[in-house]
Amino acid sequence: MLNTQNVLTILSMALVTYLTRVLGYWALRNRTLSARATTVLEAVPGCVLICVIAPAFTSPRPANLIALAVTILAATRLSILPTVAVGVGSAALLRHFMG
Repeated sequence: MLNTQNVLTILSMALVTYLTRVLGYWALRNRTLSARATTVLEAVPGCVLICVIAPAFTSPRPANLIALAVTILAATRLSILPTVAVGVGSAALLRHFMG
């Protein structure tokens, strides 16, 4: 059963992640951006994602550490969306089977 607080937290994080990307483009919509500025704006959601998953580096749970290793491996071979899917899926499965 879904916990309302967890669902609201996830939705809030999704909204904030989306807004970090959209508001940057919206604020600069009438300006010509350099290649460097464009690269920085495209990297923002990845930075937010790192802040969310960084606590897994200090986790005492083996399932979290293995899922982190799987996600890092996926990140070296896949783009961001498949990497996130692999990370979430591996964490869910490992937590289910390893506790």
